[in-house]
Amino acid sequence: MSKGLNPIRRVVTGHDAQGRSNVTWDGPAPNSHEASMGSGKGHTDIWVWHETPLPIHGQNDDGNLGYTFCGPPEGGHFRVVQGRPKPKDYDLSTDREIVARHPPKLRNPGLGVWDQGGNSQFESAMHKTQTLDYGIVIQGGRDLVLENARLPMEVGDTVIQVGAWHQWSYPNGAQMAFDMIFAEFVDGPKGLVQGNDKPLPAPHLPSGVKPARRIVTVDEKEGEGKLVADTAAPDVRFDPARPGYASARLWVADGHPAKMVYETLHLPHTLEPPKNGSVCRVIDFPPDQTWKDHVGPAQVKAFFTSMGSPSASTYSPSAPHPYMQKTRTVDFCCILEGEITLVLDTQEVHMKAGEVAVLRGANHAWSNRSLQPARVSVFSHDGK
Repeated sequence: MSKGLNPIRRVVTGHDAQGRSNVTWDGPAPNSHEASMGSGKGHTDIWVWHETPLPIHGQNDDGNLGYTFCGPPEGGHFRVVQGRPKPKDYDLSTDREIVARHPPKLRNPGLGVWDQGGNSQFESAMHKTQTLDYGIVIQGGRDLVLENARLPMEVGDTVIQVGAWHQWSYPNGAQMAFDMIFAEFVDGPKGLVQGNDKPLPAPHLPSGVKPARRIVTVDEKEGEGKLVADTAAPDVRFDPARPGYASARLWVADGHPAKMVYETLHLPHTLEPPKNGSVCRVIDFPPDQTWKDHVGPAQVKAFFTSMGSPSASTYSPSAPHPYMQKTRTVDFCCILEGEITLVLDTQEVHMKAGEVAVLRGANHAWSNRSLQPARVSVFSHDGK
């Protein structure tokens, strides 16, 4: 564990000899890299996969698998990046890590990473990777810099980077989780967006529902990342039996490599991703005590049916939670706000903001036993 990075608590699920979900690892994610992006800027690997669909079973800690950035061409990686805040006495004139802007160039042969420079101790280079990225701020804040915009991002804000040129600025320090999936560039290194489906507009949300911010960036022109959407997530589903529950769907990848497109929310709404694909969501959980005495099999069935996945429910009167579910997926989960309990067949794990979980085909539920709402991001990948 690198001493310069704040440790990231990571819970990884598995199964016992009877096939019941349990915890395989719980503790600081071990594979940290203190200065992988320059002094004060590093990352912690949470999970790596070299094949798609992702393996659900196994005793190997795939957070320790190697890869070359931008990631495995048959898979991807999930990691948390961290940048220290800019000190008040920072002097640009003495910054030895400054690199002037230059024409785009391949950072290293065959790696799928392009660079335009412009970096310093507290800003990344303007760069582009051959990936579809789900990026979400889990602590602090950072600025996303494009050719046509500079966007401050806060906890819970999500960017869908569709192979776009972009830069990061770290004025206040931040931790940000990235699910990076290898993408299909049909025009070689240009990696331009394909088709003409424009992003959906922001929805009309009921009073009291907190929006989930979704930023979408693409390259319409070679060498220039462009902002095409910055609104509340357009597709939000509710559960009448749980007032305050909201599941915002932000993006869907319907295969691997991922496609470079403007929008994907026209694809069918289900909890399970398409074959070889993924789904990005942000979910609000109200306190259990506000609904637990009013929910039974009819309400649970209605919810999972409305989510397009009636078979995902594993409800039974003896289950540890009425909303237990199981899908053939590997889910990367970040606790964004509040505290919440991960309920498994044989164990319960209390989690709080800034912690992450990797659920490997787990029968599970999220139980909010606090008095305040909790918010969790879930990136679900097709598993095998």
